[in-house]
Amino acid sequence: MLRPFEWKSDHLLLLDQRHLPGQEVWLQLETVEQVAEAIVDMAVRGAPAIGMAAAYGLVLAAQRGHDRAAADALLRASRPTAVNLFWALDRMARVPWEAPALLQEAIAIEEEDRAMNQAMGRWGLDCLPESANVMTICNTGGIATSGWGTALGVIRTAYENGRIRHVYACETRPRMQGLRLTAWELMQEGIPFQMIVDSAATSILARGEIDAIFVGADRIAGNGDTANKIGTFMLAVAAERFGVPFYVVAPSSTIDPQTLHGRDIPIEERAAEEITEIEGVRIAPEGCPVFNPAFDVTPHEFITGIITERGLHRPPYVFTAADLA
Repeated sequence: MLRPFEWKSDHLLLLDQRHLPGQEVWLQLETVEQVAEAIVDMAVRGAPAIGMAAAYGLVLAAQRGHDRAAADALLRASRPTAVNLFWALDRMARVPWEAPALLQEAIAIEEEDRAMNQAMGRWGLDCLPESANVMTICNTGGIATSGWGTALGVIRTAYENGRIRHVYACETRPRMQGLRLTAWELMQEGIPFQMIVDSAATSILARGEIDAIFVGADRIAGNGDTANKIGTFMLAVAAERFGVPFYVVAPSSTIDPQTLHGRDIPIEERAAEEITEIEGVRIAPEGCPVFNPAFDVTPHEFITGIITERGLHRPPYVFTAADLA
């Protein structure tokens, strides 16, 4: 099982996803500052994995006698869109500021995430015919979670049950998480797939050969509007045009009932170099102006179903704090 991190007695080993697939590099993180930097720089990415890394970051802070409020604030500022980050920190805030207690809670969050991933995989089977062709975007697999995956976890479970014939995976500009990471995971599992450029998705959907699309989520509003990697909304619009079911797969910790509508979800804007450069090599004219949002929001009316560990949610979507309690 692919895992993005491993806790040691006094540090966190973190798989540096920036080097994949070329190299498997593990970072030894010993301070909360290093964990926050790893989240900001996307050495760790994927909403569930970000939350778990932050939980272990608090353990490191407590071990080294850091101020709790300062450590918490540092981690909260690292990525604004992924609500799992804030969910994990809120959960850790209910634990005494003692390293053993915090470690126990962080491990519990990781173990529960793994169980939720596998439950989502089972629920997702009901959304697929036999021998299905599916499509996905970004990376939602083991290295974005505790080891199994959300949307890619559904695909993995379906493949194990003989339901997957072929996967089309979008390259996912600008950081190529699909081309670098999803391809790497699918090859590790031996799942039949082809990578496509993001702009090829519509023409493939138009051929009528795709049975379902599965995507992840970084935040789901109370009405079902969903923030995910930039390009997801475009995929959802095309799916509706050609009658292809479009499913969001995420643990219930990704649902944010305090955010009532997608328009209220903060969208992170990242550095221009992610677009103007590839592996440090400039491909755009010097001084080229850039707008680089990391996420877009898919309105709930484009979403066929939202799969969580609790089951398949169908429209109309009304998520409240009481529902998630």
